[in-house]
Amino acid sequence: MNGPATEPGNLRVLFEDNHLIAVDKRVGDIVQGDKTGDTPLPEVIKEYLREKYEKPGAVFLGVIHRLDRPTTGIVVFARTSKALSRMNRLFASRETHKTYWALVANPPPEATGRLEHWLVRNRKQNKSYAREQATPEAKKAVLNYRILRSLDRYYLLEIDLETGRHHQIRAQLAAIGCPIKGDLKYGFPRSNPDGGIHLHARRLEFIHPVRKELVTIVCDPTGDPLWDACKGA
Repeated sequence: MNGPATEPGNLRVLFEDNHLIAVDKRVGDIVQGDKTGDTPLPEVIKEYLREKYEKPGAVFLGVIHRLDRPTTGIVVFARTSKALSRMNRLFASRETHKTYWALVANPPPEATGRLEHWLVRNRKQNKSYAREQATPEAKKAVLNYRILRSLDRYYLLEIDLETGRHHQIRAQLAAIGCPIKGDLKYGFPRSNPDGGIHLHARRLEFIHPVRKELVTIVCDPTGDPLWDACKGA
């Protein structure tokens, strides 16, 4: 992929105030710079803020959490150092509520369920492996899922995370025979044309780090016929 998938002019802003900004990450956007040299999403947002508020100097933007490059949906950033430190604490202490949508071809064994695995991360492969038993290097991963809708060939799952591990949803669903559509790394047989996977961060709830009010951000996936068929679920 060459250059950012999102440009300042078509950035989809979901929430914005003096302390935070949340955007809809598109397929191909990277939240943090990597070896590809592609422009990270924070730099795109900084340019958006610089233009919108006519800022002459450097724009502060703090990375709070991340989404995998082929994944879409809500990512929130801090516009002040105070908000960054407070939001980091919220995420570290799991005081946020994150809900994802995923499309899978194989239905899980039950319509609703709770998955508990021990994830072992292989940094060289950039992949996590789900195990049934604990090992010294493994981290416990827990999620809850339910089938929201059955399409012609796919099932829409809604997933609530209790932990936030590397590739957690991808690895855990693959472990029960339900790899996400397009996710070659975790066993789906075909890639998506855009190089993405059908995993979307749809809802995020947290207490605002400064105003101390509940913030709820919802973002429906866009620009894809399969995702369009899921709306209203």
